[in-house]
Amino acid sequence: MSIIDKSPALIFTDLDGSLLDHDSYSFAPAALLLNQLEMEYIPVIPTTSKTFAEVERLRIKLNNHHPFIIENGAAIAIPINYFPSMPKGCYEKSGFWIVANSQPRHHWNTLLEENSQDFKGEFETFSSIYAAKGAKGIQEITGLSLDQAELSNQRDFSEPIHWVGSEPRKQAFIKKLTAAGGTLLQGGRFLALGGQVDKGSALLQLTKLYQQFNSFAEFHTLAIGDSGNDVSMLEAATSAIIIRSKTHAAPNLNRDKNLTKSTAFGPEGWVESVSFWLTDSLEIGSKNYG
Repeated sequence: MSIIDKSPALIFTDLDGSLLDHDSYSFAPAALLLNQLEMEYIPVIPTTSKTFAEVERLRIKLNNHHPFIIENGAAIAIPINYFPSMPKGCYEKSGFWIVANSQPRHHWNTLLEENSQDFKGEFETFSSIYAAKGAKGIQEITGLSLDQAELSNQRDFSEPIHWVGSEPRKQAFIKKLTAAGGTLLQGGRFLALGGQVDKGSALLQLTKLYQQFNSFAEFHTLAIGDSGNDVSMLEAATSAIIIRSKTHAAPNLNRDKNLTKSTAFGPEGWVESVSFWLTDSLEIGSKNYG
């Protein structure tokens, strides 16, 4: 029997600043709990602004065999044969079924070029940084290793933007690009320009696939995040955890039920809060958390 036949719950987790330390990108404090969740048939689903290439590599280190959501919900990657049959509308890539929810990266770079003339010098993109300095330029602004920086630039559906102007100008920039048809989401470090997608919509989309191929009538979903681009999934899930950040204030949510806020940062806060969620639920989904 596969894990999807036994799972009572699904955990959708942000990576940077949540499961991964903001500075070192380490998940070491969470390693034991990740193994426990695997043994309890609770899939941990990375839900991130990162690329397919980045998460594919990270899954090996995490010993994670489940689907993942990339580029803020722009696509879902499902291991081939994870479900009994390929969901409709998928295509195959490197051993995965890909559900694409957005137009490709070059579409958003064209839109950006056509609508950002008034903001020259106030931002740089991964594409422009890579063109000028290669992966080393991305390494300098992210703290990633050179190899990881190369993977970070292998984007399929969105363009990260490093804003260097003022906050009021950033809001004007967001307004201009939104009016032109783009969606800008603020992550822990960068704005991401892409389609009308978000982590919450992808969470619901993937949960429906689990339900379609599973004997459970519905799943308890837990969303974990620390920043603005996590709000949609934190609102959409059955329960939510906000991880305390070293660099920015906690995102504001409309919900107050089934909500936990960590006291520790990053992966330590992840372990603290998920452990509470597990031990506080004699029957998953039957209690409020926080």
